[in-house]
Amino acid sequence: MAIVQSIERAFVILEQLSEHPNGMQITKLAGNTGLSKSTVHRLLATLIELQYVIQDEETERYKLSYRALYLSRNILSNSSLITIAKPILQKLVEEINETIHLCIEEKEEVVYIEKIESNQTIRMYSRIGSRAPMYCTGVGKMMLSDKSDSELTNIANRIHYTKKTNNTILNTEDLMLEINTIRKQGFALDNIENEEGIRCIAAPIYDFSGKIIASFSISGPSSRITLERIDNDLAEKILATAKIISLQLGYTN
Repeated sequence: MAIVQSIERAFVILEQLSEHPNGMQITKLAGNTGLSKSTVHRLLATLIELQYVIQDEETERYKLSYRALYLSRNILSNSSLITIAKPILQKLVEEINETIHLCIEEKEEVVYIEKIESNQTIRMYSRIGSRAPMYCTGVGKMMLSDKSDSELTNIANRIHYTKKTNNTILNTEDLMLEINTIRKQGFALDNIENEEGIRCIAAPIYDFSGKIIASFSISGPSSRITLERIDNDLAEKILATAKIISLQLGYTN
């Protein structure tokens, strides 16, 4: 299928700006995208004219405008998954005072579709709409656990394993062993595998057919999300919450 180069480049710029909420100067934007400054300048001019990008007159940095939200308004507002899950997850956040992420799978990657933060400040990579690998995130491994063995093997063999921390899984064999553990215990861990100092526990959300359609995680500093706290408290709470959400989506098992 032919790709229209100007459209592709425009989206590369938009995606890069989405990773820098404080804005980027044109030199850095050109460097990060691998495009020439003249090309970036021309595309930015069009995006500004369409009101998807703005430029701060004082810093000369370019930023995404709020109009970018317009594109996703119906996806976010009409999603029955988010509508049903969010108030239930909000109650869990209030109970445990830790951040929760709601995620789906798209093209063998994790996509964050909702984030409910606790009142304890913590810097984490995740933002709504951002993506992450499946092999080193609790939510990703949870969704992988629902694949057939043959499908899982095919996906695992396609993964480009990258060491993000000293705990990151780096080969297919270790990932398969991890998935087997998840299938037995019913929840998944990101045991400081994707971000230094961050541990997560994830649970599945099932639809009416018994298929895992999403996963959500409790995330926080490893000093708070300890393995002991997971065993004594969080595992039970997250699985109970996952069951409530799944039942409201028609799951009957």
